[in-house]
Amino acid sequence: MSKLRLKKSKSVYKVLKPFLDLLVSILVILLGIPPLILIAILIKFSSRGPIFYLHKRIGKNKKYFYCIKFRTMHPEAEDILENLLESNSELKKEYEKTHKIKNDPRITRIGKFLRKTSLDELPQFINVLRMEMSITGPRPIVDDEVSKYGESFLKVFSIKPGITGLWQVSGRNNLSYKKRVFLDSHYVDNYNFLMDLRILIRTFGVLFFPMDRGAY
Repeated sequence: MSKLRLKKSKSVYKVLKPFLDLLVSILVILLGIPPLILIAILIKFSSRGPIFYLHKRIGKNKKYFYCIKFRTMHPEAEDILENLLESNSELKKEYEKTHKIKNDPRITRIGKFLRKTSLDELPQFINVLRMEMSITGPRPIVDDEVSKYGESFLKVFSIKPGITGLWQVSGRNNLSYKKRVFLDSHYVDNYNFLMDLRILIRTFGVLFFPMDRGAY
């Protein structure tokens, strides 16, 4: 396929992508009502606190929005994190590098399962319906992560962030942040229908066969 046809194909898909996002999100939410209710019940009865967690993130064109997830942490997670970082320099280095902690004591039992399978991110289909996110794209980030993107920041977040993407299906937290930025940049430069379809198929593989995919 010539570069001209590829460019035209991407332009057409760019217009269709928001409509496909909305259609798929409506179907997922309607078909997923039973498991969504079951997960909500398990969260409610396994620990104190709300069912959902709203996290302020940066999305398209530097606009803030609240990313919706199933709560996977104990309600006093911020206090636990502060104490951990003060008392353990190695954990502090790990957190500053990835904004994640492996074997995180803040995470509940049901939360570990939800994160391992990425089911904690199912409520983000609501963000898609609100047109804050896309199904596929770069992950939304917090303020502290902006500097890690350097000159790539404006390009990466010229499009809507995604529930899933190249980073999520390529190893997630097992990858360096530099690799994550590369994958996000590569996606923005090259995304098309076939790429998104491949990402979705690989996402189902991560959901049903999580193993060690860097989800924690």
